[in-house]
Amino acid sequence: MINPRQLAFIALREVHKGAYADVALDRVLQKVKLSDCQSYEELSDRRLLTDLVYGCTRRQRTLDALIDQLGKKKSHQQPAYLRTILHLGLYQLRYLERIPPSAAVNTTVQLAKDNGFSGLTGFVNGLLREYIRRGEGERERGGQGDKGTRGQGGQGRQGRQGDNSFSPSPHPPLSPSPHFPLQLPENPVECLGILHSFPDWIIEVWLKQFGFAETEKLCEWMNQTPVIDLRVNLLRASVEEVETALQSVVGAGLSCPYKRVSHLPQALRLIGSTGAIQNLPGFSEGWWTVQDSSAQLVSHLLDPQPNEVIIDACAAPGGKTTHIAELMGDKGTIWAGDRTTSRLRKLKENAQRLNLHSIQIYTGDSRNQPQFQNIGDRVLLDAPCSGLGTLHRHADARWRQTPESVQQLSALQKEFLAHTSTFVKTNGILVYATCTLHPAENEDVIESFLASHPNWQIEPPEVDSPAATYSTPQGWIKVLPQKQEMDGFFMVRLRKTND
Repeated sequence: MINPRQLAFIALREVHKGAYADVALDRVLQKVKLSDCQSYEELSDRRLLTDLVYGCTRRQRTLDALIDQLGKKKSHQQPAYLRTILHLGLYQLRYLERIPPSAAVNTTVQLAKDNGFSGLTGFVNGLLREYIRRGEGERERGGQGDKGTRGQGGQGRQGRQGDNSFSPSPHPPLSPSPHFPLQLPENPVECLGILHSFPDWIIEVWLKQFGFAETEKLCEWMNQTPVIDLRVNLLRASVEEVETALQSVVGAGLSCPYKRVSHLPQALRLIGSTGAIQNLPGFSEGWWTVQDSSAQLVSHLLDPQPNEVIIDACAAPGGKTTHIAELMGDKGTIWAGDRTTSRLRKLKENAQRLNLHSIQIYTGDSRNQPQFQNIGDRVLLDAPCSGLGTLHRHADARWRQTPESVQQLSALQKEFLAHTSTFVKTNGILVYATCTLHPAENEDVIESFLASHPNWQIEPPEVDSPAATYSTPQGWIKVLPQKQEMDGFFMVRLRKTND
C-alpha cells in the first residue's frame, strides 16, 4: 500500500541534501509507479504527495518559525530528519484544510516511529497538539491569527510586551489566518519573509518596486499551486477543436475544465486536475503544447513574419521557438541554439510532435557564433535569469538564488545582449526577455545596453499586438503575477536603427 507521507519524507530528505524538488519527487513517483497514474486513488495519493513535497519546500521558513515558537529547541537544533517530519505535520495542520487535524497528528507521529524516532513520538505529538490548542484558543478569542502578534506576548503591531498602548502600523495589516498566530517582527521585510516563507533579500527587492500591500499579494500568489496553460498550434487544429476534445475528457473521476485567456488568441488555461498531461487529447497529434500565457506574449512581441530569418539565441527547451514557427506559418528559417545538448533534444522532440519544419538547431554558446552576424531579421534573447517571476513553479528556487547569483546573472545577460545584438540586420528587431522580477536583470540591463549602443532604441508593441495590453510608459512589457494572473515576465522590443 502506498503511503504518500512516507514518500514525501523520502523526497524531502533528498531536497534537504541538495536535490532539486522536482527531481526528488520524480524519482519517488517513478519508484512506486505513480508517474502515469489514472485511478482516483492513485491520483489522490499523487496530489497529496506532490503537495507535501512542494509545499514543505516552499514553506520551510514559516514551518521553522513555528517550530522555534512551539518547541523548547529551535528548528536548526532539531535532528535534521525529525525537523523534516515536523515540517510535514505542521504543513498539513496549517495549509491542508481537507485533512482533519487528528489525521495530520497521528500520521506524523507514525512517521516518527517508522523512521527512527520512536523515543521522540511524545515530543512530536505534543508539539503538533500545542499548535492546535493555541489555534483553537485564538479562534475562541476572535483573533486574527497572524495579523500582528496579539495574545502571544511578542513585539508586534499591537504593542510591546507589557505595554497596552497601540502603535499605528507603518504598513497595512497582514492577511488574517485562523491558525496559531506566529510572532512576527515589526520589520516589514522579516515579517513578510517569515509569514510567506521567502528570504529577506527577495522581499526587499519586491518592496522597493511594489510597496507592502502588492508585495504581500505577490508572495501569496507565488505560494499557490501553478496553473497549466496550453498554446494551441493553429497549424494543426483550431482553438474550438481543442476545446471540443478537452470537453470529452471524463472518466475515473477526472475532468478537464478550461477557460480562454484574455488577449492571447492561442491560449487555454486548464482548471483543476488533469492527470498526466500527455494523456490529454491532441497531445500526440501536435494540436497543442504547454506554455504559460506570459511566455506566449514574448513571441507575439517579436512578431515574426513568413520567410524571415529568425535567431533564437537561448532556445531550449523550445516553447518560444515552436511558437515563433507557428506564427510564421512554418515558412522561413529559425536558428535555435543552446549550450546544452540534452535540452536541445527536448526542443527537437517538441518540433517533431508539432510537425514544424522551419527550425534549424545548433549547439553552442551564443556569445561565440560569428556566422550569424547581421543575418537576422529578428532575434530573440530569452536570457538565463534568476526566475523570480516563476517561483511558484520551482518550489526550491527561492532558496537557491542569492543577491550574488543575481549580480552574476546580470553580468552574463549584458554579455549575451551585446553579442546577440550583432546578429541583427540594420532596421531589424531584437527582443530581450526574462522570467524574473528583479531590476538588475531587467531594466538595468536594457538601460546599460542603450547607453553604450546609440544605434538601438526601444520600440513599443503595435496597438493590435497581444503584448500591447501589458506595455509600460517606458515601452517595455512587465507582467506582474498578482495583477495579471500569469508568470512574472519582463520583455522589451529593440530596433537597430543603423550600422
